[in-house]
Amino acid sequence: MVGGKDETVFAIDAVRAKKRNLKNMDSANEESPWVEYIGTREQTIETVNRRDLVGLAGVLGYPLQLKAGRHVLPWPDDDVPPFAHWLNANPNVARSELGVDGHPARGGFIPRFAFPRRMWAGSQVSVYGAYGVGQPVTHRKSIESISPKSGRSGNMIFLTLLHEFYVDTQLIVREVQNLVYREQATAAAPVPRVIPVAEVKALFDYDWCEILSPDPVWLFQYSAVSFNGHRIHYDRDYATQQEHYPGLLVHGPLCATLLLNLYQKNNPDKRITAFDTRVVAPIYDNADFFIFGAATDTGAELWVAGPDGQQCMTAVVRAEK
Repeated sequence: MVGGKDETVFAIDAVRAKKRNLKNMDSANEESPWVEYIGTREQTIETVNRRDLVGLAGVLGYPLQLKAGRHVLPWPDDDVPPFAHWLNANPNVARSELGVDGHPARGGFIPRFAFPRRMWAGSQVSVYGAYGVGQPVTHRKSIESISPKSGRSGNMIFLTLLHEFYVDTQLIVREVQNLVYREQATAAAPVPRVIPVAEVKALFDYDWCEILSPDPVWLFQYSAVSFNGHRIHYDRDYATQQEHYPGLLVHGPLCATLLLNLYQKNNPDKRITAFDTRVVAPIYDNADFFIFGAATDTGAELWVAGPDGQQCMTAVVRAEK
């Protein structure tokens, strides 16, 4: 859970449900070798630590005041925000076990897909209980499905992971995470055009809006606090020359965190119980982007818009008092 990188680790116990050797995949149509990966699971036990939460608060722009030598968090110590589980959902591996993209090399928990580009496509999250700083949290992760698909943007492989987080025996967070692996790009993606702020805002009906200015330091900070080594977020040469993006990519979980934080700031009397997020298009660090929210009877609809007004992420939040 939150912690375990540079402060006390309660325990780490990696559990492999199956062991196998797979050959390199040549195309998205070779589905049968991946069937053996379905149900593969891994378990880690870590402590929720304050340092990562302080780092997250800084990324979100909260003032970090010191009191008796400790930073004051914007959240209660015994009730961390519903997006905090992303801080340590990424695996810890040795440098020698990393792939060229900065993620753990494939062929271990994740199959050895031939497609080099990986993106977070969205998640469905349910929040069942509160947890806090210093508590040991068990993270159980398993592969639910692997689905090759073809579309206008080429061949892809969709990987669905189930994440469950427990305090003692109580399930507190459940996430169904969708990842997509894509073929190597053959040409550079276009830089999104920039239209006036007023024109972007005029496209939507909303209750809350913020404008954000991404930069490499901000993206590096979130990569560091979430232990996300994916180079598309902080290595411009790799992002533009190897994966052919027009700039650094803003993390999908960071965009979702910004949306959920927008809701919480404007609804301090509500508690988020579930949220669904879906990535439509990437956000780059070339220009400002927008986060919007509109209240509903059961929570809110939230979205990220790029500098051209295109919706790049959507989210539905369910909350209660």
